[in-house]
Formats: sequence, C-alpha cells, structure tokens
Amino acid sequence: MKDEKIPVLVTAIGGGSYGGQILKAIRLAKGERYYIVGADTNPNCPQFDLVDKRVLLPFASDPSYLDKLLAVCTQHHIRAIFHGCDPELKLFALKREAIEHQSIFLPVNPWSVIQTCMNKEETSRRLRELGFDPPRFIRVTSKEELKKIDWFPVVVKPSIGSGGSANAFIAQNTRELLGLADYLGIETVAEHFLVQEYVGVPDDEYTVGVLHDMDGNYVNAIAVKRLLSGQLNIRMTVPNRTERHDLGPKLVISSGISHGYVGRFPEVTTPCKAIAKALGVKGPVNIQCRLIAGKVKVFEINPRFSGTTSIRAMVGYNEPDILLRRHVLHDRSIQPDFEYNEALILRNLIEIPVKKDEQYTMSDL
Repeated sequence: MKDEKIPVLVTAIGGGSYGGQILKAIRLAKGERYYIVGADTNPNCPQFDLVDKRVLLPFASDPSYLDKLLAVCTQHHIRAIFHGCDPELKLFALKREAIEHQSIFLPVNPWSVIQTCMNKEETSRRLRELGFDPPRFIRVTSKEELKKIDWFPVVVKPSIGSGGSANAFIAQNTRELLGLADYLGIETVAEHFLVQEYVGVPDDEYTVGVLHDMDGNYVNAIAVKRLLSGQLNIRMTVPNRTERHDLGPKLVISSGISHGYVGRFPEVTTPCKAIAKALGVKGPVNIQCRLIAGKVKVFEINPRFSGTTSIRAMVGYNEPDILLRRHVLHDRSIQPDFEYNEALILRNLIEIPVKKDEQYTMSDL
C-alpha cells in the first residue's frame, strides 16, 4: 500500500533523457520500499506503465511549473524528487529552498558544481586549473578564430547544452571547420561553441559515475567501458583522413545511449574520484572520458544521474536507492566502495503498442 512505502517523484520519465533510467533503477531496489509517482509532459508516455501513479507536468520553462510541481508533492506526500532532464536540474538547483522547505529530499549538486559542469568551456578550464589536463580546447565566436586552429581532428559542439552529443561534429581540416561554422551559424547565433581536441580511440571510451552523499562524503565509483558499434550508441562516425594514425581508422562521437562492460575499472575510476572530490561534488556526477596510454582524458562532465543509471543498478550499484536509504531512511550501513557485480550489459529498442482505448488525454491524469 502507498502508506507503507516512501512516496518518490521522478520527473521527465519519457523521451530519451535520464529520468526513465532513474525510474527503472528505483524499481530495481530491493524490498519494494517506494511508491513511485512518475511525471512527464506526454500523456501517452510509455514509462507510465512502470509507475504507481501517473501525473502530467508542463515543461520546466513554463512559468507555472514550480507551483504545479509543489502541488503534486503536497497531494501525494512526496518525500523525495528526482529530476529527469537538464532544464529541471537547473530549475531545482535554483529553487532548492522552496522545494526543501516542504521537507522534500532533493539529490541535486551545489549550484557552483552545476554551473561549472554544464558549461563545457568552464569544465575544461576548471579541469586544467586543477591539474587534470583535459583535451586542448578553445571557445569560438567567429570564423577568424577558427582559422588559427591547426590541431586536427577536432570536435565542435555548443559550450552549453547539447546533451547526448546533440549538435556535436567532427572536423578534420580547416575547410571542414569553416563549413561547420556556416552550418551551425557560429557568427550569428547567441550561444558559444567549443572546439575541442579529438582524443583517443572509441574502444577506450568510458562513462564513469562517482557518487557522494549530499553531505559530500564519498560513497563509490563505477564505470561503463562503452561498446560503440551501432546507430543506437553512435552519434556520428567518419573515416580518419588525417595523419593521426594513433586515433584509429574511424573517428567516432558517442550518443547519449551507453552500454558495454560495467565494472570498477580502477584505471579510470580512481582519477575520476579525484576529479569529483576536487570539484566539490555532493550527489551524483557522471564523467565522460577516454583512456590514452594509461591517462584519463575527460571531455565532458554531467553533474547529475547518468543515462546508465539503470544498468548500474542491475549490477548492484543503485545510486537513487543508495541516496534514499542514506538520507530518507537514515541507513548508515552503506560502506564506501561497497562490492557490486561486473557484467556486459547491452541495450536495444523495444516496441510498446498503445491501444486507442488505453490512450490518455490531459484531462484523464
């Protein structure tokens, strides 16, 4: 029954973001201790089948969003909220006081960490200041700046946003780089673009999770050695036409959908633990990197739960459950670097038919 379980709200559970992964991880928690309220903007969200109560919320940009969110929390006696997309992450961080005033647990990093990590230029600059040697980078706003770059191949992407590698492209020479400038409208759009050195080979790419509790205490770390082999997990791939034979025959940008070998991988988790500590993380953080000659090169950091949250939970590394147990249930039995399994976990697409008489409308929910 609802009264016997902890009411938890997970937002943005549909689409391709990480809310659905958090939802699946909470469902994998032992003991069925949570009553899950799932929210999305889509009335026919397939993930509604995995929750105990369906609710609709507007987009985070809607002026009424916070009031409607808090109304849902009051109605369902919510004890914890997990955001499922980046716009909600920013909003929750800025409105933390209003949310926590209702005695709601909010596993969101400090605003300073979010500000740094959600800006790729600031992330790279901060890593360099801390001595972690990120790939070479430069922020550009004009084609004249691009003409000075002679360290190809490079990745061009927006400095802010572009989750799941959206709008990220590879350029192997000046001609391609200038063509991308025209295509992306670098000189006409307001956002800044980052040109980042392309490093390493696809076989040595990792997504690394480092978890601290909300008091800043280290809990554990895990990595997925990514298998980049299909359209589901590759954003783009092009033949390597440069003289950089050390980069392999193909240059690859991964998508936001990761799968592969899940385990401790100390060669990457150990340096990533140091990075998370230096950044002052409180909560989850996800670090994208490649391992080159035994050295980690970080090209992106997401200050939140990962798109691999559910497959981590499948091997016994359940980040949402750990934080709920520690901060809501006050369970102090969770030890740093607790044991978990290792496995090869693969993903694929599934089809979910929605019968006409089972479709929802906004007025039904």
